[in-house]
Amino acid sequence: MRFFVPLHQIFANMSMKKFFGGNKYTPNGYSKEVEEKVQDCIRRGYHVPKRTLLRSKEQIEGIREAGKINKALLDYITPLVKEGVTTAEIDHAVYAFTTDHDAIPAPFLYEGFPKSSCISINDVVCHGIPSTKEVIKDGDIVNVDLTTIYKGYFADASRMFMIGNVSEENQKLVRVAKECRDIGVEMAKPWARLGDIGEAIQKHAESNGYSVVRDLCGHGCGVKFHEDPNVNHYGKAGTGMVLVPGMTFTIEPMINMGKFQVFIDEDDGWTVCTEDGLPSAQWESHILITETGNEILCE
Repeated sequence: MRFFVPLHQIFANMSMKKFFGGNKYTPNGYSKEVEEKVQDCIRRGYHVPKRTLLRSKEQIEGIREAGKINKALLDYITPLVKEGVTTAEIDHAVYAFTTDHDAIPAPFLYEGFPKSSCISINDVVCHGIPSTKEVIKDGDIVNVDLTTIYKGYFADASRMFMIGNVSEENQKLVRVAKECRDIGVEMAKPWARLGDIGEAIQKHAESNGYSVVRDLCGHGCGVKFHEDPNVNHYGKAGTGMVLVPGMTFTIEPMINMGKFQVFIDEDDGWTVCTEDGLPSAQWESHILITETGNEILCE
């Protein structure tokens, strides 16, 4: 049986479709140009992010606010990262500052992690657990990785610190690791591919005689601590997920002076170290893909 459908209902239904057909993919508030490009990528068979990974305006603003606190936290602890200070003292300052700003340190009790920050020294690649027994020494290179939850939104970034008389070799490693992060951020443009980021970082690291850790990666972040996509810091340009405006993720290359292989300390189940005992360095930025490029939410 055929039913008559009022004309106004037809137009209402049409407003929920793209003018060329198909369900609207992007959230409300996204431009027609972005929607058209996403649909074109889908037709071409490209790997596009799930719709839920394209942030609403409200979500973006929430992540920005979390990023402001996380950046202020990194600035706050910077003068504390010095010779003679224990990593536990820095972690205590992280917890106090974060909670004083009505926020939550995301690492604390995350899957059992016991502290509010990750502090990784020399050959520790990441996930170093702060301790009263670990004292920062002259010549150390130190990574402090902080993630803040504010009103349900997440911001994640890390910085390297060089303590006192750091060797020229280690100074270069820290510098090149930062350059790798910056190159990755530069490559993170709308309608590029995740592989573009990975290849550019890998080429720069290897051209300087270093290697890129492969067992760990950047990740989506904003509504959850860890989300899709995985952001590898090695790879092949022109491959992987398309970068669509509204995505938020981290770029955090871990650059080793020696080989890329790593292992997890069996004693604590968290601390990731280089297999050959040579130092590693990492810088991390949390970014938003925009229609014209990207926005750094925190670094």
